[in-house]
Amino acid sequence: MLNAVQVAKNFVESALHHSKDLVIGNGPQGPFDHLFRLRCPPYNIGSQQRFNPDSLFLYAVTDSRMNKRWGHSIEDAVKAAIEGGATIVQLREKDIESRAFLEAAKACMDICKSSGVPLLINDRVDIALACNADGVHVGQSDISAREVRKLLGPGKIIGVSCKTPAQAEQAWRDGADYLGCGGVFPTTTKANNPTLGFEGLKAVCLASKLPVVAIGGINATNAGSVMELGLPNLKGVAVVSALFDRECVSTETRNLRSILTSVRCLA
Repeated sequence: MLNAVQVAKNFVESALHHSKDLVIGNGPQGPFDHLFRLRCPPYNIGSQQRFNPDSLFLYAVTDSRMNKRWGHSIEDAVKAAIEGGATIVQLREKDIESRAFLEAAKACMDICKSSGVPLLINDRVDIALACNADGVHVGQSDISAREVRKLLGPGKIIGVSCKTPAQAEQAWRDGADYLGCGGVFPTTTKANNPTLGFEGLKAVCLASKLPVVAIGGINATNAGSVMELGLPNLKGVAVVSALFDRECVSTETRNLRSILTSVRCLA
C-alpha cells in the first residue's frame, strides 16, 4: 500500500513539474504554484527559504563611484541605507577588484544579517557564494537564473532584470523569485538602458505572477507615482543615485521610505 501511495505521489509531482509551462486563462498555472515548492530536489522551483516579496518595498542598489564621490565606504553606505529604512540591499559594484569586493560583501553581510535585511549580489555568483549572501540579481546578458540556481542551490533568492513580457516569462520558467523592471524613467546610472515608461512596466507586471520591483530614474519626486499604478505584483522600487549619490544616505532613504509608506496607506 505504501509503495502504491509513493508511486502515485511521484506521478503527480512529475506531472506538475512537466506541465509547468502550461497556462490557464491569462497566466501560468497559479493554482498549483504552491506544489512547485515540493521538498523533492528535482522539483524545486524558486528559493526554499521563505522569500518575502514585501522585502522589495525599498530596494537599495549600491554604486562605488557614488560612494567615493561623497567619501562613503560601501559598508557605511549600506548601514546608512538600512538605518533609513531600506528593506533589501543589492551590492552592484562594477569598479572594484574582486578581493576588495569580497571583503566589503562579507562586512555588508554582517550588517544586513544583524538587521534582518536580505543582501543580494549583482551578477557575481562567486562573490555571493563566498560571502554566503542571500541571493543574486542577474541581467539578460548574464548567466540564466536556471544556471544560477544550480550553483546557489534552492535556498537563495534570485532576481532577473526584464524589459519585455517574453523575458519575464523566461525568468519565471528558469525559477527566478522576482523581476526587476526598468528603466521606468530616464537614467544615467546604467549605460544603454532604454526607458520603458509606465506602459512597459505595466506590460511586464501583467505578463507575470512573479513579484516585480521597478527601477530606473526613480527618486523622491516620482516614486509615489510608480506605486500609485496599483499593479498587484508591483512590490516596490529599486533606487541607486537618489540614495547613494547624496551626502546623507540615511536621510534620503528615510524620506523615500516615508513617501512609499504614505502611498501604501492610501491604497
